[in-house]
Amino acid sequence: MITPHPSSPRHPSPPPPPPASPASPPARLTPEDARVLLRLLPAQIGPGLTEAELDAVEARFGFGFSADHRVFLAAGLPLGSPNWPDWRDGDPDDLAGRLARPVEGLLFDVEHNGFWHPDWSPRPTDASEALKVARAASANVPPLVPVYAHRCLPGAPGTWGHPVLSVHQTDVILYGNDLADYIRYEFTGRASSLTARATVDFWSYLVEGGAGIDVTAPTPYAPYALTPQEAVECLRMLAVERLVGRRPSPEQLVEAGLTALLLDVETESLPLLAGLTRSEHERAEGLFERVLGELGLVGTLPADDSGLPWEAARWELVRWWLRLIVNGSLDPGAGGDLITYEGWGALARPRALRPLFDATEAHNGWAAVRAGSRERLAAAIVAEAERLLAGPWPPPRD
Repeated sequence: MITPHPSSPRHPSPPPPPPASPASPPARLTPEDARVLLRLLPAQIGPGLTEAELDAVEARFGFGFSADHRVFLAAGLPLGSPNWPDWRDGDPDDLAGRLARPVEGLLFDVEHNGFWHPDWSPRPTDASEALKVARAASANVPPLVPVYAHRCLPGAPGTWGHPVLSVHQTDVILYGNDLADYIRYEFTGRASSLTARATVDFWSYLVEGGAGIDVTAPTPYAPYALTPQEAVECLRMLAVERLVGRRPSPEQLVEAGLTALLLDVETESLPLLAGLTRSEHERAEGLFERVLGELGLVGTLPADDSGLPWEAARWELVRWWLRLIVNGSLDPGAGGDLITYEGWGALARPRALRPLFDATEAHNGWAAVRAGSRERLAAAIVAEAERLLAGPWPPPRD
C-alpha cells in the first residue's frame, strides 16, 4: 500500500501563476551541441536513434519528443543505467510506465493528499467521484517525457528550449533552463541562475505553486521557544519570511506574541497582539509591525543588496529551518521541501545544499513511498541538517 506524502497539502484556491513566456527565442540545440553534451555523461553512449526509430517510438506510445530532445537522442542514446530510458531496446511496459508516472503521481495526490488542479471543474465531495473526474481530466494533460530518472521534458513536438522539470507526484520544480543547461548541471554540477519558467500551463501551475507544500502557505512548524531569546528570534524570523514573500498566518503571529509574552518578553504592543481573538485577526499584521519596532528588530532585518533576490534573508531562513528540523519543530520532509524551493533554487543551487536536496528528493521519491522507507530517509535529512549547522555559515558556495 502506498502511503501519502505527508507534506503535500496545498492551498485550496491559490492565484493562478502568470503565463510563462521566454524573454527571447530559445536557442536551438544542434547535433554538435548534443554530441558535446553526451561526452559529459557518465554513461554508455549507443548509436543515436534514426528518424524512423524516433517516429516509431512516438507512434507506439502516443506522444511527440520536443525538438531538442529529438536532436539529443539522434546524436546518441545514453545507456548503462536504469535511469536512462532505452527508447530502442527497452521493455515497452517499462517505457509506458515511465511516461504514465507523472499523471499517476498527480492522481495519487488527488486521492491521498487533497490535490485539485484549478483547471478542473469544482471538486466533487465524494472521493471516488473526485478521482474519476481527475482521471478523465488528466487524459488530456500535456505529456512529460522522461530524460533521466524523474527529470522530464514536455512532449511538445517541433518546439525548442523547454525547461527540464523534476517530478515527484505534485512536487514539480525547474531543474534546468533547457536540456543543455540541465545536462551540464546534473552531471557536472555547473549551476544555472534558473531564469526560465515552465512553458506548459498545466504543469507550470505545480512549479509556480511550489512542490510538497504550498510555498504561499504559512510555514508548518510547531512552537519551540523556551527562552525569551528564542521567542524574540521567532518573531524576527517571521519578519524575515515576509521579506521573501512568505506570509505568516494571523494565528502564527498571535501565537508567537503569546509565547513571547508568557516568557516575559516586554513591549507595549505585545499583550495586544497576544490577546487578539479570532474575530480580531485583521489587526494582527499591524500589531506585529509595532512589536517588531518596539523590540528594535526592524533594523536587524537583512537587506536586499546582492545579485540574488534577498540572498542574505534566504540564507538566514535556511539556517532557521535547519534548526527547526533538528529540534523537531518542523517535519524533515516539509523542511527539506522549504529549503529546496525557497533556498536551493533561489540561491542558484549552491553546492553545499546539494546533499540536503538529494536527501529530500529520496524522501519524496516513489521508491521510498512504495518501500515504506521514508522514516529512515527523514532521519537522513535530519543528519544532513545537523552537519550543515555544525559548519561555517553561510556554507561555502563552491
